[in-house]
Amino acid sequence: MSTGFQRARRPEQVEARRATILATATAMLRERPVAAISLRELSDRVGLAKSNVLRYFDSREAIFLEVLDEVWREWLSVVTAALEPGRGGPGFAREERVAATIARTLQDDRVLCELISSMGAVLERNISVESARRFKQRAVVNTDRLAALVRECVPELSTGGAAHFSGAVFVLVAGLWPFATPTDAVEVVRAEMGAAPAADFFGENLAEGLANLLAGLVARRR
Repeated sequence: MSTGFQRARRPEQVEARRATILATATAMLRERPVAAISLRELSDRVGLAKSNVLRYFDSREAIFLEVLDEVWREWLSVVTAALEPGRGGPGFAREERVAATIARTLQDDRVLCELISSMGAVLERNISVESARRFKQRAVVNTDRLAALVRECVPELSTGGAAHFSGAVFVLVAGLWPFATPTDAVEVVRAEMGAAPAADFFGENLAEGLANLLAGLVARRR
């Protein structure tokens, strides 16, 4: 650990230090879940004392909420490129295709799913009002962006229906993701029972749940 800490004073220095902390936290998330990363470990990896890291963020949880916002926006760019507005199909083929695309891109983004599943129960529990306000304001922007993307593909959706669907994406991921990363013991038992691998269980059930919700919203609108 660095012993000669020099506080960043100019705005660009502060932003550079914050960016380093966030990049380090993101890299650690690719190695292990949120629950296994302590503030001390993160500080050591950055090369600062815990007290110095806390000069830039309220808490460990505030750091990971910032990471969540970053990877959420990156995912939105990915799903924007993957969705195909204007493409129809028989029955609810269009809704199934949109749901499958969203599910596939989420399944490919382990860090985002990990953070979503930790958001309500862990990450929002040890933050200041200011951090909460900043995160929630950004979350509204991100959720609205997904709602608009889905409505471009499924124009029959009402504004409220698209907003409901966009929020439900998070709820379904939060509920399903913990089961996608079972312990070794649970995975052994799942295999003995002939169950699909946990990762496949997550993707398939997420796609099915989103398709049913989207088709239901469209059917009710009609």
